[in-house]
Amino acid sequence: MVLGIGNPGRADDGVGALIGGRLAGQLPANVTLVVRSGDIITLVDTWADYDALVCVDAANPMGQPGRVHRLEGADEALAESSSLTSSYGFGLAEAIALARELQTLPETVVIYAVEGACFDIGAPMTPQVAKAAADVAERIIEEVDRLSWVEAGATM
Repeated sequence: MVLGIGNPGRADDGVGALIGGRLAGQLPANVTLVVRSGDIITLVDTWADYDALVCVDAANPMGQPGRVHRLEGADEALAESSSLTSSYGFGLAEAIALARELQTLPETVVIYAVEGACFDIGAPMTPQVAKAAADVAERIIEEVDRLSWVEAGATM
């Protein structure tokens, strides 16, 4: 599953949705693409049916808007990262921590977090974040290809 998270009506918070839109029609048929805005708690059970999960979301400002961070989501330290805490209370880090506790977290979780600068309602996405979207979409396509290859190699 590839999951793009974000609210396009909140400036840089919409980067996950933008990237999800760029990925439509670009992924293999056996990969489910989900674009979600707001509450992602409903996905905790849904992604349990997948071996691998690739997520993309905006990150809180850490110094360089548009900078991309690749994180391994099965890592316990992810829950301590404040950069993936949603501005609406329950974000990706919390959803992953919950899925880990419920034992519904896929074996492989990769997160692409794009640093944002502005999360204001109605504001446009900052140019640095919009520019990063094309690169991240390509990186996710490569990630999916790599995971598919690893999966195919594991069954041989």
